[in-house]
Amino acid sequence: MAEWRERAAPHVRLPGYERGAVTPKIAHFGVGNFFRVHAARYLDDCLHVPGQTDWGIIGIGVLDSPQSRAKAAAYADQDGLYTVTEYAPDGAATARVIGAMIDYLYAPDDPAAVVDTLAGPNIRIVSLTLTEGGYFQDQTTGTFDAAHPDIRADVQSTAPRTAFGMIVAALRRRRAGGVAPFTVLSCDNLRGNGDTARQAVVGYAAQIDPELARWIDAELSFPNSMVDRIAPSVTPAIRDRVNAATGLPDALPAIAETFSQWVVQDRFSAGRPRLDEVGVELRDDVALFEAVKGRILNASHMLLAYPAILAGHRLVHDAMADPRFPLLLRRFLQLDVLPFVQGPAGLALGTYIENTLERFGNPAVGDQLLRIAADGASKIPTFHARTTELLLHNGADPIREAFLLAAYRRSLRGVDEHGQRFDVTEPALNAADRDLLGGTDPLDALKATPFAALRLWEQPAFIDAYLAMVDSIDDEGIDAALRRT
Repeated sequence: MAEWRERAAPHVRLPGYERGAVTPKIAHFGVGNFFRVHAARYLDDCLHVPGQTDWGIIGIGVLDSPQSRAKAAAYADQDGLYTVTEYAPDGAATARVIGAMIDYLYAPDDPAAVVDTLAGPNIRIVSLTLTEGGYFQDQTTGTFDAAHPDIRADVQSTAPRTAFGMIVAALRRRRAGGVAPFTVLSCDNLRGNGDTARQAVVGYAAQIDPELARWIDAELSFPNSMVDRIAPSVTPAIRDRVNAATGLPDALPAIAETFSQWVVQDRFSAGRPRLDEVGVELRDDVALFEAVKGRILNASHMLLAYPAILAGHRLVHDAMADPRFPLLLRRFLQLDVLPFVQGPAGLALGTYIENTLERFGNPAVGDQLLRIAADGASKIPTFHARTTELLLHNGADPIREAFLLAAYRRSLRGVDEHGQRFDVTEPALNAADRDLLGGTDPLDALKATPFAALRLWEQPAFIDAYLAMVDSIDDEGIDAALRRT
């Protein structure tokens, strides 16, 4: 910390608390960009509140990859410190050093150390950012997938490797030792993320000890929460630009927009930091916030990403500067979403929509369309299934939802309409689904696991719109298809 204090540019905000006095009550799985600019930033604010220095964070890495290993080494070299630079729509930037993470454990090297830490009485909250596809949900039934190879391997091992395996192993020891359970707090972008986390933890526990599963279900809190902040990936060029501005040798700087929102149910079984004093909204109507954000912001992101990539765009603000895409999103939001969504008290949906589109157009953030498009097999059903169901149930035109699936199917080829190749990241697709999505019959794509639950092949209105969009994209290109939306 001393070196960073000496080297930081004058405008960089440094921790105003004594970092050596911080102790950890929070362990977090998945210390990626979003967590670092969102929950960790709120918790860093909490550490500045008098009497809150025992709410530090122990980060936990789970993925076994060269990139994850390099990240662990960087956190060790930097003593858990990193910078967050926030960009306003006018390009104004503010930077700060986050000091809330006081230790980092890399589970692939020592999973027992992770279980030991979680089993100790000091940990009161275990939080998660595992991505939408990281909760081992069966994509057809929505239930916990106990047959997943990673889960089966964990259950049969004495050294679990998944986050849920380590959490359950720690809870088993806490229960046996008479130590009160911690709260499990999902910070992932999922509807009912606390309920989903409960399903995964209890479902895993049921595979090894049904009585333990019943105890977890009865005693643990799993608050639902709504999280919202755009956190782009940081390329080497962005890293160099940020470090030149801050004066700091940060191997893992993070960037974000200035907007940030966190709405959480106040259901913590073992205490919590004073989140309400640092801008977190503690409310019971989280589900309404989730519905609005998922079906407006996240759904718009997905609808934008695939056709914009096919049209040759790579950055969100560049796509939003192309008048075809704001028009597409406005029509989607006005015709397909607003008639069927209820907002929480005090939230004006029209204003929310305008703010969302303004955020997408922020050129200073430089968000990447490929980041948004990644793992579409998990994200599209999460953010579009309900809207599609309501449109079909009410006899409304499903043309834009059909366009989304047609564009998604075409994007899996990894080549845009200018012949430029791009990376396709779809970890949730199995070989059978890839065959269905890449086959010659476009209707087969509707039977792929991510979309099968909707049974769209039984909906004549959807089939007609979808086939028309497939033909339009294939024969005439994205521009012609956009004109039909």
